[in-house]
Formats: sequence, structure tokens, C-alpha cells
Amino acid sequence: QVQLVESGGGLVQPGGSLRLSCAASGSIFRIDIMGWYRQAPGKERELVARIISGGSTNYADAVKGRFLISRDNAKNTVYLQMNSLKPEDTAVYYCNVRVSNWKGSYDYWGQGTQVTVSS
Repeated sequence: QVQLVESGGGLVQPGGSLRLSCAASGSIFRIDIMGWYRQAPGKERELVARIISGGSTNYADAVKGRFLISRDNAKNTVYLQMNSLKPEDTAVYYCNVRVSNWKGSYDYWGQGTQVTVSS
């Protein structure tokens, strides 16, 4: 069992910045992927960014150049630095971690943290 604890959400004005954190604990096996998803009211959950164990990253087109995903392997923590925030970034942000062992792979989700961008 793996638990993910998110923090860093809040209210920010357009153009501002926030940094989200997600710390994994419990039965950590091999972490293959750590990423962030978001879901706005009435909309489908979408991938924001992810970082693979080898270090490669993927970003949604809407956040490229503004957001940066990073990780601290020693702390089993992933971060999302969000800059130049826009109202359309308003959503609940969820941390996702994919863990694998000899049996297969497993996905775990954080509790979600609200990000609101408004003037």
C-alpha cells in the first residue's frame, strides 16, 4: 500500500506562481512514473505533466513553458512548479505514482489539492 500526500495548492492571482508537492510513503517498490493530473468542474481529468524514472518528461501543450515537473528520489517526492498561472489552470490537481514489481504495475492517487487562479 502506497499513500500520497499532496500540498501547495491555494488561491493565486493570474500571473502568479505556486509549487505543488507530493510525497509518497508506505510500501515503495520501484517507482516508474510520477505525474500530475488536473480536473476542472464539469471537465475530464487530464494529464498535466509526468516524469519517468529515467528522467524524461512530458507536458500538456497548455502548460509547456510555464510548468516544470521535478523529483527528489531520496524523498520519494515529486514537485510541480507552476508559473504564469492563468484562470484556465483552475482545477483540482492530483498526484499520480506508478509503482511496479515482478507481478505488474500499480497506480496510486493523491487526495487532490485545489488550485484557484483568480483576480
